Amino acid sequence: MKLFEQQELTIYNSLTKSKEKFTPINEGAIGMYVCGPTVYSNVHLGNCRTFLSFDLVFRYLKHLGFKVRYVRNITDAGHLENDGESGDDPILKKARIEQLEPMEVVQKYTVDFHTTMDKFNALSPSIEPTATGHIFEQIAIVESIIAEGYAYVKNGSVYFDVMKFNEDNAYGKLSGRNLEDMITNTRELAAQSEKKNPQDFALWKKAEPQHIMRWPSPWSDGFPGWHLECTAMSTKYLGNQFDIHGGGMDLKFPHHECEIAQAEASNKQSPVNYWMHANMLTLNGKKMSKSTGNFILPNEMFTGDNNILSKAFSPTVTKFFMYQAHYRSILDFSNDALVASEKGFNRLMDSYSSIDGLITSEKSTVDVAAWRQSCYDAMNDDFNSPILIAQLFEATKWINGLKEGTEAISEKDKTLLKTTMHDFIFEVLGLTDTINETSEDGNKLSSAVELLIELRDQARANKDFTTSDRIRDALQEVGIQLKDGKEGTTYSLH
Repeated sequence: MKLFEQQELTIYNSLTKSKEKFTPINEGAIGMYVCGPTVYSNVHLGNCRTFLSFDLVFRYLKHLGFKVRYVRNITDAGHLENDGESGDDPILKKARIEQLEPMEVVQKYTVDFHTTMDKFNALSPSIEPTATGHIFEQIAIVESIIAEGYAYVKNGSVYFDVMKFNEDNAYGKLSGRNLEDMITNTRELAAQSEKKNPQDFALWKKAEPQHIMRWPSPWSDGFPGWHLECTAMSTKYLGNQFDIHGGGMDLKFPHHECEIAQAEASNKQSPVNYWMHANMLTLNGKKMSKSTGNFILPNEMFTGDNNILSKAFSPTVTKFFMYQAHYRSILDFSNDALVASEKGFNRLMDSYSSIDGLITSEKSTVDVAAWRQSCYDAMNDDFNSPILIAQLFEATKWINGLKEGTEAISEKDKTLLKTTMHDFIFEVLGLTDTINETSEDGNKLSSAVELLIELRDQARANKDFTTSDRIRDALQEVGIQLKDGKEGTTYSLH
């Protein structure tokens, strides 16, 4: 029996604005699409939080035994400024600034994105399509929307007719916006605008002479609208209707609203059963923004090369910190909060590493099976990672009690405790033991500490306790704590 047959998962659906029991379209299999990055700059922490939130979803669904097709796109064309409707294409803008070809910009920052996600130990999606690789599919969708009467051509560009669509459907149902209110609150169109109404959005844009990225179409040499790309790529790989669509809260309107309209106009059915949105990050109580300078890049956190935080924080500690807040909650980055999170992470890892050394009894004073289910209950409740982490810390209290002899555990329960902690720490949360990271720096640190432990053991054997204590105290000063046990000396980072 698969785990998903034993657990009941609920998801907060942004479309219905309520938690719902999750029932996949196809039993045992899930289709999930997440809007990926627009690759014109280094990925920032706000983006990382969104992608890590859905990495958690992906990992948990796989852990439950579902077969998951996870599609996350790369936007490498067509995403204009001002909500994707007007202004410069940020990729072209960056290409001019850096004197590069647009696809050099795309390649540079796609590599940066992948490298950063690898550092966070995020799983790769099943498919990672690009907008430029799906121009044909996008043109076909535009043709079908025109044929259904929900789009019009103007001077080589194609616009979605929101007013016409709203006569037969409900535009604004995801974001909760009323079209009449939107019209009332919209400024008058400039005389030169091609749109019939301000709410209409571009499906295809005719390229100006200076626009480098362009493709032939039945209407003009141009490029696809930003919203169109995700409709084309999600339906191509997941079908006209699929289970989960995710993204940042900032994409709910207009991007996801427009995706729904496009899909319903061309396929005559709602494209997604469960819409999920991750909330934003703030930094020291203010919105994280490149324009105001109130932001920090992931690598600046990992290296400590910044003027905001007091020290460097590893990718896994940063990830652990993010998961201490629910994905739908606003999360504030601050130095004190990260320091506290790092201490908690080290305490958790120290407890896990000490399980093997626990002495067992015939009977347990702790109910490991019930605790294990409480971990699942947390994740089944809309992927509630902070409650899961609280349950993991509940286990650390037991472990401390077992060490002190105030609690007892059977061999069977000890095995279940270790297996459960391993599954949720490493498989579901996707954390890594920073002491044993496979990075070059981690290996160097491990080798150096092991050598010092060996020298200390020799000193103790020679009754040179002055040298032994000096090694122990020097390591303690730099945050490395030695622990002597029956099986030898181990260490942990604090």
